[in-house]
Amino acid sequence: MRIHVRVRSRSVIAGGFAAAITLSMVGYMIYGPVTRTTASVKATKLAIASSIASTAPRADGQADGIVLASPGRIEGKSDTIEVGAATDGVIESIHVKEGSQVTRGQVLAELDCRELRSALPVSKSEAESLRQVRARLLLGSRAEERQAAAQRTAGAKAVLAHATAQLERQRQLAEAQAVSRSSFDDAKRDAGVAESEYQLALRNEALMNAGPLAEEVGKATADLEGAEKRIALAEEKLAKCAILAPMDGTVLRIILHPSESFALVSPRPILTMADLSGRRVRAEVDERDVGKIRIGQLVAVSSDAYTGRSFSGTVTRIASTMGRKTVLTGDPADKTDRDVLEVTADLEGAATALPLGLRATVHFHR
Repeated sequence: MRIHVRVRSRSVIAGGFAAAITLSMVGYMIYGPVTRTTASVKATKLAIASSIASTAPRADGQADGIVLASPGRIEGKSDTIEVGAATDGVIESIHVKEGSQVTRGQVLAELDCRELRSALPVSKSEAESLRQVRARLLLGSRAEERQAAAQRTAGAKAVLAHATAQLERQRQLAEAQAVSRSSFDDAKRDAGVAESEYQLALRNEALMNAGPLAEEVGKATADLEGAEKRIALAEEKLAKCAILAPMDGTVLRIILHPSESFALVSPRPILTMADLSGRRVRAEVDERDVGKIRIGQLVAVSSDAYTGRSFSGTVTRIASTMGRKTVLTGDPADKTDRDVLEVTADLEGAATALPLGLRATVHFHR
């Protein structure tokens, strides 16, 4: 009798021990080790629920529509753009605030370019002066100057005619020995002087009527072109002082403020912006599951921040190269060294309430 009791006690103890082991295994499968975080418990529950749902038959005998669940982040309709200036400088003013709606080409901020603004009018004045010099050169002599030159030529011609006639009379008188030889020489000298004056007047009139030299025109043109290029360069530099919106969108964050310096070699932009007229999700699909993804595939997006809500969308882009995981779930057991493929899906209008950067779970339908 004593031996029978011992055997029964051992059977009870063995049965209880087996039940404890079974409960421990079930608890381990559902909750994992006691050292795992709350996030890991949720992730395990989600994985088990997805596994059960994917294998559970529906009323029509088909498997459930969810084939894959992947982590992802919410993005705007466009990539987040970092906006900077086209030149180095100190920020003078910021014309927008975080959350401002802007249009393409709108001035967002300005750099301090007072020196350029002061130098530009000086360059324009120099160019205008050179333009007038060139125009005056191409115009040539004034009408009054040409008229005066013609009158001097006419006067010199009349003097020459008189001196020539006087010389002819003196020659005839000298041949008749009616005048002295010296008188004839004086008349001959006066006629030569008159001829020289007439030729000089002719050359002066021709010079007045002639156009400018090609070398002078070339120099004036080159000077003017150089001044105009300096103006264009100054205007180009001045235009770079205005930071314009590269697209229609919303200002997300202002990083630099007035009196802070911006440099092209600096990694800090002035502000960031994106198109928030819609939402999309960028999911990271494990390399083992990339064959389950296709363009046009329907997705359902859920997040712990919006319990009980789901946002639908469609896969619009699949990356062509694998990459490293960037969306971390917080689970210490989650492997971060595994390659993933980025998949982008456009979400429907109701998703515009989702904040950018929100971590979400993307469920891919068949």
